[in-house]
Amino acid sequence: MNPAGESAPEGAGGAFDTALAALNRILMLAAGLALLAGAVVLTESVVVRYFLRQSTEWQDETTVFLLVAATFLSAPYVQSIRGHVGIEALPEILSPRVNYYRAILVDAVSLAFCAFFAWKSWTLFQEAWSDDQHTASSWGPPLTIPYGAMSAGMTILCAQILAQIAAALGRSAPR
Repeated sequence: MNPAGESAPEGAGGAFDTALAALNRILMLAAGLALLAGAVVLTESVVVRYFLRQSTEWQDETTVFLLVAATFLSAPYVQSIRGHVGIEALPEILSPRVNYYRAILVDAVSLAFCAFFAWKSWTLFQEAWSDDQHTASSWGPPLTIPYGAMSAGMTILCAQILAQIAAALGRSAPR
């Protein structure tokens, strides 16, 4: 079963879909842990600043990095259950046949956008890596951390959308 509750198709797509679903579950767990860690770090920052009157140097950037990771690493799972924002009125008023082609078109446009975003993310990651870029703060963590999370998340999101397009094309259009 995939996250949407449907059986994975048989054959090569089935093995890919099964591996992708397992990866999505792992990334969703990692994203949840990153979100929890971000909340803990931010809470610690507030306590240290308010009660102990100490400056906090690393907490804000750490929280931002964790939230970026949580956002981008959870995107493929959210796509796998079709949890992203969508317009529900169109599928209700279109015929099943037209809706079949509409869904493929929307996924194809989404794939094009996400592929461009992934490519630009990998470009940023490569530049940050080769130029040894860091944030401008006094702590100065490397920018490869958020760019790596963006790149990985968007690349896996592209794989998820591609798998959904392939699954749709493997079914015949309704009459």
